[in-house]
Amino acid sequence: MWELLIDVGCWPEWGPSVRRATLATSRFELGSKGFVRTVIGLELPFEVTRFEEGRSWSWSVAGCPATDHVVEARGPDMSSVAFGVPWIAAPYLVVCRMALRRLDELGRQEVTPQVP
Repeated sequence: MWELLIDVGCWPEWGPSVRRATLATSRFELGSKGFVRTVIGLELPFEVTRFEEGRSWSWSVAGCPATDHVVEARGPDMSSVAFGVPWIAAPYLVVCRMALRRLDELGRQEVTPQVP
């Protein structure tokens, strides 16, 4: 699940408000910068403001604190994902709930064996 959260190319697959994202740095880590294009066409700069490899990251979008992303291992093949938002952006929790559902679906696809 961690890889889905840090691969900006995957963000449109699970992020309802993201149409496209690009990374301006070579790696996704603390201080990484890039751009996110919203579903309404705005292209906004972002920066990773907190990063703990394999566990969590936070970002600012257009200079404003945005979503926290947390992954917690629940066993060898299971993990949970949580998002946090600043209190001023509480209505964005609806979008986060949709994103969590999409991540759950994508995670299940990753571990579901394919029958030939």
